[in-house]
Amino acid sequence: MATLSPILKQATPVVVDHAVGSWIHATDGTKYLDFTTGIGVTSTGHCHPDVVAAAREQVGKIVHAQYTTVMHKPLLELTELLGSFLPQGLDSVFYATSGSEAVEASIRLARMATGRPNIISFQGGFHGRTVAAASLTTAGTKFRSGFSPIMGGVHVAPFPHWYRYGWDEATAVEFALKELDHLLLTISAPSDTAGFIIEPVLGDGGYIPTPVAFLQGLRERADKHGIVLILDEVQAGVGRTGKFWGHDWAGITPDVVITAKGLASGFPISAIAASAALMGKAWPGSQGGTYGGNAVAAAAGVATLGVIQRENLVENALLRGDELRTGLEALQTEFAGIGNVRGRGLMQGVEFTAADKTPDASTALAVQQAAIKEELLLLTCGPHGNVIRLIPALNVSSDEIHVGLSKLSQALKSATS
Repeated sequence: MATLSPILKQATPVVVDHAVGSWIHATDGTKYLDFTTGIGVTSTGHCHPDVVAAAREQVGKIVHAQYTTVMHKPLLELTELLGSFLPQGLDSVFYATSGSEAVEASIRLARMATGRPNIISFQGGFHGRTVAAASLTTAGTKFRSGFSPIMGGVHVAPFPHWYRYGWDEATAVEFALKELDHLLLTISAPSDTAGFIIEPVLGDGGYIPTPVAFLQGLRERADKHGIVLILDEVQAGVGRTGKFWGHDWAGITPDVVITAKGLASGFPISAIAASAALMGKAWPGSQGGTYGGNAVAAAAGVATLGVIQRENLVENALLRGDELRTGLEALQTEFAGIGNVRGRGLMQGVEFTAADKTPDASTALAVQQAAIKEELLLLTCGPHGNVIRLIPALNVSSDEIHVGLSKLSQALKSATS
């Protein structure tokens, strides 16, 4: 009898019967408050009626319309609607299925457009598990080790993680930009550098917002050297941070933006967007895929963006995120093991440290597991596994935020008593 691979490690023992909004109902009848949202995927909550209706209707029309063979209405509608959210000038879109595929499409485009071989990523970033995407990933060795050789032409620059360095943010930014300039002088000359790729908030790397000044510094250097600036918005985009795009906090415009996760409320679809001029530099046949832009996923994407607009979910993410952050900071004053609270909008991280300020993964795991007993679902992240991430749905209510904080408080007491 076949079983799931033992390499798949389950964060919780929950077996789902059904889910609605921010709540998961298990087969044993237990009702859990879900602050994982499928790792930031179910942006409009579980089974939003508008998304369900759109998917059901589309299933009855056509499920798979391979989009380089025949075109279908949902993808045309999604492209038009997504265009109203895209940064100025990014008016050409390519669709894939997963975040990793979109990442690989973005670096392929950057290399083809510039004729340069190298890509610079930043320490702690997560960009996927396929070979090229994993080669850009430094959120932990588990994502990139054991299947060498990985893709060449990748160089990793420091990320301004002020808390890890023990500095203020401005000092960390100054250091990281100087080190990037040094890398461009010593390892990858600008004339060899096709692109920078970075997350506006590190995801698996620890839920660390990329400082505004650092993103602005990358934009300046990309402009100066003709380097393609790629913003990996797979997790931080589509309203997650309280602005539609995570990079909006910095007031910059990337050359390429990558989106996935929250775009279709759980249906698998991803995309990269660039200017038509940049996209036109890709080689013929270099973009495509069997399942990219699936008709049902595209219909769900149209419905998701419609819900986000009508229900003002970006603003809700900002307001509820402020409430969540205030509550987490209050817990920090109560529990000495919480070393740092950080994030933007509904993308908040709680880092656990020991008395000597070293990472405390055991307490983070104990709290995450204790939360399950309190009927609250959370996940850990970070290279050491010592960060708990809180990722409620964009339409989470104020009451649900406070219920979640109360459950987390009880889990902290249980795990640290």
